[in-house]
Amino acid sequence: MAANTTHKKISEPATPSIPVTTPHQFGRIVIMSITPCEEQGVFPARVELGEMFTITAQIFIEGRSHTGATAILRDPHGEVRQRLAMTCINPGLDLWKAELTAGRPSNLEPWDKDFDKVQRQLGEWTVTLEGWEDAYASWLADARIKVDVNDDAENALISGSQLFVRWAENKDAKLNDTQRDTLQEAARQLANDSLDIKERLSAADNPAIKELHRSNPLRDGLTASAPQRFKVERPESGFTAWYQFFPRSEGATRNPQTGEITQGTLKTALSGLDRAKAEGFDVVYLPPIFPIGVTNRKGRNNALGAGPTDPGSPFGIGSSLGGHDTVDPLLGTMDDFKAFCAYAHKLGLEIALDFALQCSPDHPWVKEHPNWFRHKPDGTIAFAENPPKKYQDIYPIDFNIDMPGIERETERIMNLWIAAGVTIFRIDNPHTKPVRFWQDVIEAVQRKHPEILFLAEAFTRPAIMRALSLAGFTQSHSYFPWRNTKDEVAEYLQTTNSDEAYYQHNTFWPTTPDILTDYLRDNGPEGHKVRAVLAAMGSPSWGIYNGYELVENRQQEGREEQADNEKYEIKVRDWNEAQEYGIAELLTDLNRIRRAHPACRSYHDLTMLWTSDPNVVAFARHIPASSRIGHVPMKDGNGNTGDRHLDDTLIVVVNLDCQAVHTSEVNFDPALLGLPRDHAFNVRDELGGGTFTWSSNNKVTLDPTEHPAYIFSIAQ
Repeated sequence: MAANTTHKKISEPATPSIPVTTPHQFGRIVIMSITPCEEQGVFPARVELGEMFTITAQIFIEGRSHTGATAILRDPHGEVRQRLAMTCINPGLDLWKAELTAGRPSNLEPWDKDFDKVQRQLGEWTVTLEGWEDAYASWLADARIKVDVNDDAENALISGSQLFVRWAENKDAKLNDTQRDTLQEAARQLANDSLDIKERLSAADNPAIKELHRSNPLRDGLTASAPQRFKVERPESGFTAWYQFFPRSEGATRNPQTGEITQGTLKTALSGLDRAKAEGFDVVYLPPIFPIGVTNRKGRNNALGAGPTDPGSPFGIGSSLGGHDTVDPLLGTMDDFKAFCAYAHKLGLEIALDFALQCSPDHPWVKEHPNWFRHKPDGTIAFAENPPKKYQDIYPIDFNIDMPGIERETERIMNLWIAAGVTIFRIDNPHTKPVRFWQDVIEAVQRKHPEILFLAEAFTRPAIMRALSLAGFTQSHSYFPWRNTKDEVAEYLQTTNSDEAYYQHNTFWPTTPDILTDYLRDNGPEGHKVRAVLAAMGSPSWGIYNGYELVENRQQEGREEQADNEKYEIKVRDWNEAQEYGIAELLTDLNRIRRAHPACRSYHDLTMLWTSDPNVVAFARHIPASSRIGHVPMKDGNGNTGDRHLDDTLIVVVNLDCQAVHTSEVNFDPALLGLPRDHAFNVRDELGGGTFTWSSNNKVTLDPTEHPAYIFSIAQ
């Protein structure tokens, strides 16, 4: 008798797709709770070019049916760059995830010849999630049970045969001839009742079919989410080590007989670039370098009256010599600035320029555009205030009359400095200007120069900081200087290193010219070391205001601000004295560690660790090889590259008490490394050298004068 390979049973209909015509409608498959998603449905999450990021969503169909999901990544031109099967990571919550890489990573710098290849990849990318009923998985789960107990097995196998025929003919599966033949043969075997039922099932339950299910699945009820936009920014847009100095203090000298100071220039300031490079920094930030006004010029320590030799504040911008588009002649010429930038680029350093949108009473704008300033009833212009601070030498801009005109002028000026070599703008007090103003300006500048970054100096309310980030600021100053206790540090580290960082990149600075906290005032070199470790290891972006190496920590009375503030005077420093404190060596080590360890580059890989001592804080940064930011060899501080395609883990332990030795238990779960929880492993001290054996519970002793912090790496 011939084997029966046909059947008269009614074929089961495929689950159909349902059109979605309005945003609130569900498709046949439910897709919801996508993370990260567009903030308020408008502002895209941000990732770096070449960064692998995780997207998750709840994806399901009703009942017992199995679900499948795919993530599709498209570039700004609509081209599909990745199409990946998603993984169900929590069946009880119907939670799926995929790890996508936004474009090709690159080590090219903005001034490199071929950087246009990077620029073409920048902009808005989209991710679309597709869910479907996984008919094969649903059928196989039931068929295995029915064949195993021989309960209604014939119907199950015939249903499978019908499914395989439909799969072989499905255009969405994109099968080649060989793959179709494989499925059709499986369909025949399933329908062949002359064979044992287990043999028939095995034709559809084997490695070859499972591989087809992985690569070319049958997707019934196919449903697509709305595209989720991602703003893809240039490599290392969020991974930066900033070094700030005042050019007029670099190379400044003091006459030992008269005490007269000769200020530095852009030419003598090349020494600051050399120092920043030697310490491993990659961005040099300059306060305003424009002409300084004379009217109401401030003296030392913000005194109302300036002496004949007082240079004034660089933030009192503008004089008869020019405004925001002019180099202060005391510093040099525009050609000197271009040469300064060229030398920085040769060292591999970016130049960030402070852009303070304000004027001295002598600024050309005061006469050319009087409507750009708010006038009092008596006709005078109101000077700037940030109570209790007053800035009599500064006129703030009024945006209520001619904001479009101010935008055009700002864009013109920024493009001028970009042409000179600037790649980053640090914006002074952006929260005192309309958010829409910055949104318009940043969009216009980045339309021509998508590689340009913006740092918001906005120590202000959280909502404003968040709005500025959504408006386009790449990084934001943060509350880090005032987070000093164990609980404060832990809370802020977790806030900064979370999904919040898809929208706001916090940069950690222990000090600025405006900020010197009581912690640094009271704890000397030890406090400076503690805060440097927390800043460098706590965020992918961190910064140092120079003089930190010299432990300049004398406060103005009653204010968390430097005494003898460099904003109002020229500093003559003896950099040989830095050897006394060891801070410069620590900064160099921290930047070396950051460059060598990919885990330092991500805002999404930090885990707080339990410690027994209230003065000891500990956290781990762990990134598996599969989640590496950019599959490209990373540059170290010398521009060399090396293979970094391994799991990477750092464990940071810090003693916050600079007055006493503390010994603390530190819990670390080896499961984070894929190891059994009782497994021992070796760690290497990246700061002091030496190798130690760790497990899930460990004791660490931290002496503030000898070893206030440890940074352990997992020995490979």
